[in-house]
Amino acid sequence: MQSNQLDYLPILMQMLLAVGFVVGTIIISGYLGPKRSSKNKDKNFECGIESVGNARIPFSVKYFLVAILFVLFDVEVIFLYPWAVNFKDLGVEGMIKMVIFMSLLLIGFFYIIKKKALDWE
Repeated sequence: MQSNQLDYLPILMQMLLAVGFVVGTIIISGYLGPKRSSKNKDKNFECGIESVGNARIPFSVKYFLVAILFVLFDVEVIFLYPWAVNFKDLGVEGMIKMVIFMSLLLIGFFYIIKKKALDWE
């Protein structure tokens, strides 16, 4: 199948339309939007709590470890959906591969439980 540059013209037009719409909306809203500023309105605001102290306080490494482990085990579920949809088509070979995949994940899960990575102190 031969393709030439004219085949990409609709894609380019749609991309230009989308980018133009976004840029145009941002520019127009800047001109048309209200411009009221006051001392109270220009203050930093987060959750209604007045910020106190330095924003660069160190976090515990445990927080990042739990967050990374959550993402890791959340991504594993993404791999389960296509397997479940194509379960009949994959047959026994697909079942064996998924058992290997799940056993490796379970080994990793038991390892982090043994290391007490999920214990919050």
